[in-house]
Amino acid sequence: MAGKIYTRGGDRGETSLLGGTRVPKDALRVEVYGTIDEGTSMLGMARSLSRYDDVVRDIIALQGQLIPLMSEIASGPAAVESGRFPTAASALVEQMETIIDRYDGEWIKTGQFVRPGASPASAALDCARTIFRRAERRLITLQRTEEVNPIILQYLNRLSDLLYVMARIEEQRAIVDVIKAHLPAQDGNGQHGAAPRRPLTTNGESDMALQLCDCDRLIEAGIRRAQEIGVPMVLSVVDASGDVIQTRRMDNALKVSIELAPHKAYTAAAIRMPTHELAALSQPGAPLFGIDVNVSNLTLVGGGYPLKRNGELLGAVGVSGGSVEQDQDVALAMVAAL
Repeated sequence: MAGKIYTRGGDRGETSLLGGTRVPKDALRVEVYGTIDEGTSMLGMARSLSRYDDVVRDIIALQGQLIPLMSEIASGPAAVESGRFPTAASALVEQMETIIDRYDGEWIKTGQFVRPGASPASAALDCARTIFRRAERRLITLQRTEEVNPIILQYLNRLSDLLYVMARIEEQRAIVDVIKAHLPAQDGNGQHGAAPRRPLTTNGESDMALQLCDCDRLIEAGIRRAQEIGVPMVLSVVDASGDVIQTRRMDNALKVSIELAPHKAYTAAAIRMPTHELAALSQPGAPLFGIDVNVSNLTLVGGGYPLKRNGELLGAVGVSGGSVEQDQDVALAMVAAL
């Protein structure tokens, strides 16, 4: 018959290190490997939430590395010297740096502070990161009074870096997946919409690209509509990459609109949907909640619309100056002029 899970050996607040030494349960060495155990469990949460095979594989590998690392800390210096327990090696740190570089190559950096929680898996990875940072701090304290393998300190330091990058990749991929789900269905060639890309004209420009005369026509249509409703506006047109082609400010338009109108157009081009639709997907509990604070230059204010011809993205328009409804009204007049 198997032994019972409880032994009553810790009822007095003590536990045994792997070498057999009895220590208080709040001993610093126990605190270190207990904190690593906490972080390893949070990695399990992240693994259960991730939908990406490479992330899951890397988490499983990390959990496998952390088990013997905890064993080494729980053994104490004398037990490790006896050779009975594994010792962390610098190869693990080098391996982790390779993984960091791989994810870093995919990561689109925004230069903004991160607000954790853009996706369930990224939130769990960020929690794990902070737990391992705490383990690193406790290990530094332990190192002042007891011998500690310096490779473990390096490992925990790199691990926190890796989890930070993995969290950003998780949220970045989640955002891309949601955006793709709200784009028009792809045709058999993997292109959104049914129309193939048009050939270049004799001047080297695609006839699907917006020309300055197109922008003039769109902006003039927008100005006419803004005059009809009696609201001075700033109107902007960008290309498919979100770069401004033309922005025009009507007399007496708000100064803040000079910055906001191009941002609306950029957002509509980058996300390929109207900005008010993105706003709906970014509410608390919605799939893109937090996208505006994790991706730079995006705005959730209505008044930005993509421009498409035969299903292909040409660019986008952005309007600012009135209420959201008025901005949308003028922007739709611009779209209709295409």
